[in-house]
Amino acid sequence: MRLDVAYDGTAFAGWARQRDQRTVCGVLEQRLSAIFGTPLELTVAGRTDAGVHAEGQVAHVDVPRTALARIDPRDPDRAPDPSLLVRRLARFLPTDVRVLRVTFVSDDFDARFSALRRHYEYRLSTAPYGTRPLRAGFVVPWTRTLDVAAMQEASSTLVGLHDFVAFCKRRDGATTVRELQRFDWVRDGDDLTAHVSADAFCWSMVRSLVGAMLAVGEGRRDLTWVRGLLGAGARSSSITVAPAHGLSLVRVDYPADTELADRSRTTRATRSLPGACCG
Repeated sequence: MRLDVAYDGTAFAGWARQRDQRTVCGVLEQRLSAIFGTPLELTVAGRTDAGVHAEGQVAHVDVPRTALARIDPRDPDRAPDPSLLVRRLARFLPTDVRVLRVTFVSDDFDARFSALRRHYEYRLSTAPYGTRPLRAGFVVPWTRTLDVAAMQEASSTLVGLHDFVAFCKRRDGATTVRELQRFDWVRDGDDLTAHVSADAFCWSMVRSLVGAMLAVGEGRRDLTWVRGLLGAGARSSSITVAPAHGLSLVRVDYPADTELADRSRTTRATRSLPGACCG
């Protein structure tokens, strides 16, 4: 089953399950396992960090056919109406996480490896008074002057296939090569939003990208510094990571059903730059 999920990340220690921590995955797995009467594990499109929100997160879960009958026992031989599960989860889940849709999908669908790209938005308020109270948990106040044109120019230089190790917290055995497909800024009055899309993101990458561009916008860094980050061999200590609560995962793109298996095989292959010695 594919689950389309939204959550307010404020009170969560991120997506990934952690012992003695309240996480989005942990809460969902607990409720789903109780509903179906069997232990279940989720696979997610993008593991968000503590405090990061989602409006368009996607996960999948494999449910035994026998367990599906618990949703609609009147006809145990048929797959239940997905809306029944959506309504049941609405009653049992806390208010800061919602399952928006449930869809039965083929075995070829993998929320993580079938994804074509993830889309994030980072939201700032440049209003002199800061952020309006009802938006304070989702928009970062930034009252210092920003040169948005300089930020846009610097952002454009990062688009493409690169090793983003300077912007990532490295994980053992994981590559930091990514294809950044969009990185631009849109101003609407006092609101300033960064739109960031890539085939995938490594740990803290989006917030590091935004933090670097804010340094450019304030005049503390220049274009030469940004270009130099792409040649770095390790995470850069000169980048200040932007606050978590301004970031939201807004959408995940997938190919047509007939292309899911091929996409999954391609994604599982180690990413590498031409001429690179390792993944």
